[in-house]
Amino acid sequence: MNKRNVMFRWLFVLGVIPAMAQGVQVLTLDSCRAMALRQNKQLSIAKLKQDMAHNVKRSARTKYLPHLSAIGTYQWTSEEISLLNDQQKTSLSNLGTTAANSLQGMAGGLQTQLGQLGQLLGQAGLPMEAFQQMAGQMQQQFGQTLTNTAGMLNTEGQKIVDAFRTDTRNIFAGSIVVTQPVFLGGALVALNRMADINEQMQEHSAEARQQLIIYSTDQAFWQVVSLRHKQRLAESFLEVVKKLDSDVQKMINEGVATRSEGLGVSVKVNEAEMTLQKVNDGLVLSKMLLCKQVGLPVNTDIEVEEPTLPTTPTQPTSLSDAGSSRPELKMLADAVGISQQATNILKAANLPQVALTGGYAISNPNVLNGFEKKFGGFWNVGLLVRIPIWNWGDVAYKVRASKNATAIANLEMDEARDLIELQVNQSTFKVDEANKRLAMAQKSIERAEENLRVANLGFQEGVITTTVVMEAQTAWLQAQSQLIDAQIDVCLSQVDLQKALGTLNP
Repeated sequence: MNKRNVMFRWLFVLGVIPAMAQGVQVLTLDSCRAMALRQNKQLSIAKLKQDMAHNVKRSARTKYLPHLSAIGTYQWTSEEISLLNDQQKTSLSNLGTTAANSLQGMAGGLQTQLGQLGQLLGQAGLPMEAFQQMAGQMQQQFGQTLTNTAGMLNTEGQKIVDAFRTDTRNIFAGSIVVTQPVFLGGALVALNRMADINEQMQEHSAEARQQLIIYSTDQAFWQVVSLRHKQRLAESFLEVVKKLDSDVQKMINEGVATRSEGLGVSVKVNEAEMTLQKVNDGLVLSKMLLCKQVGLPVNTDIEVEEPTLPTTPTQPTSLSDAGSSRPELKMLADAVGISQQATNILKAANLPQVALTGGYAISNPNVLNGFEKKFGGFWNVGLLVRIPIWNWGDVAYKVRASKNATAIANLEMDEARDLIELQVNQSTFKVDEANKRLAMAQKSIERAEENLRVANLGFQEGVITTTVVMEAQTAWLQAQSQLIDAQIDVCLSQVDLQKALGTLNP
């Protein structure tokens, strides 16, 4: 690469030379590739998918770490939970009254006995008035004490009933839970490997999209280069036939050529003008296609900096591990890897799973000190073990289906490898054919140029007619056109081979 090309590319990238002084934007092959890659929407989507896969990979890594979560809840119920039934509540509320009724019977029996004792004392000649007065006082005091005791017991019984009231119509609860996976049957390892493979697959997908964009851009670029060479060739041929037409007209005026010969040359001039017009139209359309490919408005006036076309056959490319660099083949290998990891995840469903748990829980009301209408909480640590016992073969069937999917992916990869190998061989054959056509076109050029030189010399000496000269000119034009086609075919066949080998990079 010469210094001029290096300077031009740097200036183009920096935007210093967006266009020439006449408003013509000059593009090189490298700048076309860079612009096409920069503006392509599908490539942008592929890069976003790469970023998405990277984030999925980072998410999978977090599954190894403990997870902390907070839970809060409120619940209203139409009825509260009751630990005592209605009969027990009634019994406790009337505890003093029940006891007083029982003691009242005892007091009646005691009163009867005291009356009998008073009669016995009267019969014995003892004063019974004092005894009866004392018995009355005792009975009055016992009744008063019994009434007070009954009221006190009723109050205490009601307190017991109130203490057993739960008041659970409004429940507030919350907890902080920490979960640390210990062993999940290898599912976490398989999940992370799957995320790694998925990230690689997206990278290979972006690489495949990039190669396809470069391939399409190169096709459009070399088409413009081909038509630009053919445009100059058509212009040069038009000048040649016009020169011949001018010479023939002079010869007609001098009487050494016929008018018929002059008309034949004029027709050839018209054909050359039509050929040039077709080439010009084709060049305009090819430039529009290139503009679209690189993201420029289709009406942009562009020129391409034409690379030097090959003049000798290209050297053969090494075909060791042909196609192993193809991103499509790598993507299929990634698909096989993902399918294998999916199988491992399914197998993990039949293995024990162990996890550590811990946290802090609160509730209102709480039962830590009876039923209290306030928040209370406690710490907890636990071990969770899940052992599958029987699932009617569900996991086994899924594992078999996943293994079948892996086998299909392997077969598709083998088939793709065979097709890629065939494509590489076909591209290599095309390179050889293009080289042969280039060598043949160069020989044809030598013969056509010699034939035209002899025809022009004979025409000038008057020994060859204009028809022979025009035939020599036409043969020279065809040889030059074939040489351009052969040179472009050599370049394009190299691009095809690089695409087949997976080495077509910017």
